[in-house]
Amino acid sequence: MVDAIGNRSHRVFRWSVQTVSLNRNEKAAVIEEVSAQVANAQSIIVAEYRGIDVASVTVLRKTARESGVYLRVLKNTLVRRSIAGTPFEGLTDKLTGPLIYAVSADPVAAAKVLSTFAKTNDKIVLKVGSLPNNLLDENGIKALATMPSREELLAKLLGTMQAPVAQFVRTLNEVPTKFVRGLAAVRDQKEAA
Repeated sequence: MVDAIGNRSHRVFRWSVQTVSLNRNEKAAVIEEVSAQVANAQSIIVAEYRGIDVASVTVLRKTARESGVYLRVLKNTLVRRSIAGTPFEGLTDKLTGPLIYAVSADPVAAAKVLSTFAKTNDKIVLKVGSLPNNLLDENGIKALATMPSREELLAKLLGTMQAPVAQFVRTLNEVPTKFVRGLAAVRDQKEAA
């Protein structure tokens, strides 16, 4: 946006938390959607947002989508209903204020997305996180974000498992090579004699 003087001003993004009251069917649909995400989740990270601009929100959503993180602003009462009776029920008392929820099947992905974004944008404040039956404070979320993701761990495991096999194959390959070199040396020696 450009004001009358010609200066650029930043539009502030107002997350739509559906301030208009939802009817019973709409609430049930939101609860069902969030419950489905929570059923497959290994982590839920909650952050407070205030006065975040549109460009930042776009970057955050894109990063979350690329990382496989379900990111959404929801009414806290609907989230409380969605997590009731789940391993994430411990979050219930911590859900106050304008919150954004990051839910992920990878225990580390949601923490990485929000923690990384919070480093460059002071409008996002990490509030609380949860692994199944385990609450995390802000420092716990940051520590979780520094851990390797599931894909990184699988790649390291695969590399570790492949190393002995690769060494064995190289060793097997060296035996015929050394044999052929030995025969060539004997041949050269006989020809020289």
